[in-house]
Amino acid sequence: MLSRAVYDCVIIGSTKRDTFEAYDSIAEKLSKNAKVVYIDGGDEAEVGGDASRLGFAELYGRAFSKRAPDVIFKREYLKNKNYPANVYPLPLAYGGPLIDGAGGVKKYDVVFWAVDNIPVRAKVLDFCEGKWDCGENGTSRGQTFKKYNRKGIKYLKELAASKVCYNFRGGGWDTLRYWEIPAVGSLMVSGKPGIVIPDDFEHGKHAVFCKDDLSDLEGLTNYYLKRDKERECIAAEGKKHLLKYHLPRHRAEYLLDVIEKRAE
Repeated sequence: MLSRAVYDCVIIGSTKRDTFEAYDSIAEKLSKNAKVVYIDGGDEAEVGGDASRLGFAELYGRAFSKRAPDVIFKREYLKNKNYPANVYPLPLAYGGPLIDGAGGVKKYDVVFWAVDNIPVRAKVLDFCEGKWDCGENGTSRGQTFKKYNRKGIKYLKELAASKVCYNFRGGGWDTLRYWEIPAVGSLMVSGKPGIVIPDDFEHGKHAVFCKDDLSDLEGLTNYYLKRDKERECIAAEGKKHLLKYHLPRHRAEYLLDVIEKRAE
C-alpha cells in the first residue's frame, strides 16, 4: 500500500511499458506535494516518443492523464525544436572505467568501429575506405555489434591506442562513443550534435567538429595526424572537461538542482 506521506519525489526512469504500468498503478495515490519527474532517455525527438514506437501510447497517455510530470528530462533535446518550459536536456554521461591513454602507444591512426545502419555512418565508412590504416584496423562497412571483437575494457583500450577517433550519430544524436573517446584521452573528431548538451565540448579546445556535409573531414583528420602535440593537447583537455562536467554524479547533481528550483 502506497503511503501519501512517504515520497517527496517519484522518478519515472524510462519510457518502457513495465515502467508505465507501475506508474499508472500509483499515479492517483501520490501526494499533491510529491514531485513527479520523468526521464525520457529514448531516441525519439518527441517527449515520450518511444511509447508510440514501442506500442503503448494509450497506457502512456492514461498514466499521465492521472498525474502529469512536474519536470521532464530529455536525452534527445533537439536544438531546433521548442519544448515545454518544464522539459530540460539530460544527455548521457561517462560511467565506465577511466583508462589513461595519454602518452601511450598510438598504434592506430583513424578508427570508427560502428554499425553502418544510419546514412551518415555509412557515408563516413565509405569515405574511410582505402584511407590511412582504416582497412587494417577494422574501420569498414558491414560491422555488426554481435560480431564486434572489441568490447568492454578491450574496446576502451583500443580507443585509447588511436590517434583520431570518429564519432557520428546513431539512432539518436547522443552516443556512448561521444563520451568514451574523451574519457580514454584520445582525440574525438565528430559530427556536430543536434541536441542541447549543457557544458558541451568546444571545437578546437576539447574536441574537433567537422561540417555536416563532411567536406572538411579529410582535411581535419590529416591536420591532426601530422600534429601530435596539438592533437594530444586537445585530447587531454577533452578528458579534463569530461571529468569536470560529464560523469554520472554531475548528471545527478544537475537533476536534483533542477527539481529543487522547480519546487521553489
